[in-house]
Amino acid sequence: MFKYNRIIDIHGHIFPDKLAPKVVDTLENYYKMPWQKKGTVNDLIDSMNEASVAKCVVFSTPTKPEQVTNVNDFLISNKDNDRFICFGSVHPGYEDYIGEIRRIKENGFKGFKFHPDFQYFYVDEPDMLKIYEEIGDQYPIIIHAGDKNTDYSSPYRFANLLKLFPTHKFIAAHLGGYSEWDNAKEHLIGKNIYIDTSSVMTTLSIKETEEIIKLHGVDKVLFGTDYPAVSHKYELEKFLSMDFKKSEFNKMLYKNAEKLLKIRL
Repeated sequence: MFKYNRIIDIHGHIFPDKLAPKVVDTLENYYKMPWQKKGTVNDLIDSMNEASVAKCVVFSTPTKPEQVTNVNDFLISNKDNDRFICFGSVHPGYEDYIGEIRRIKENGFKGFKFHPDFQYFYVDEPDMLKIYEEIGDQYPIIIHAGDKNTDYSSPYRFANLLKLFPTHKFIAAHLGGYSEWDNAKEHLIGKNIYIDTSSVMTTLSIKETEEIIKLHGVDKVLFGTDYPAVSHKYELEKFLSMDFKKSEFNKMLYKNAEKLLKIRL
């Protein structure tokens, strides 16, 4: 269906089958929009197959300290699926964050994921700075960026991280600031940080999305869907309708991710 057959989705969520309906319902209520997919492992693979997506970075975020071990255990149980690239997570309130970060690394995970607005922390608060330092600069760290309802993940806070951790591999999701793209343009776009394209084109126009990507530079942009918010087919059709050269699409669809994750399709 698509002329691009090498695709890595940098931003996908999966949940245990029994929990997935409840989680998706909660997310639909929070964002006040229907989600297209189910959020289960099998449904994700079906969505990827429909759009010829080779691999998907998958994660699930513990919203409470007591959820940390179970969330990472679920991801560990899926780490041998060759379609997935697992990212782990910890919570700033989790006491043994050093031990858990080490466990995540020992299980071969490629990076870490955080969602400040659901984990209730400020991106640049002291408790998180200790966690970023422990993770180090060899692992990508993807963080939800931007929410008009809170200040936890405001783009200007990411700018502080770039000063404190200039060699870390941060990814600011949603073009650097979901629902706060003007703020992202002011503080992040064009800076030394990766951004992903997930949950953008349901709100921004194709032209607006294009503009931000061109301002930032395609070398630091990663294709992402935010599955199960949308299907891969839906997101790719919108993504590929933008005006970029094939070589630029290839960078965003897989080459940048290959370099960042140290893998080869």
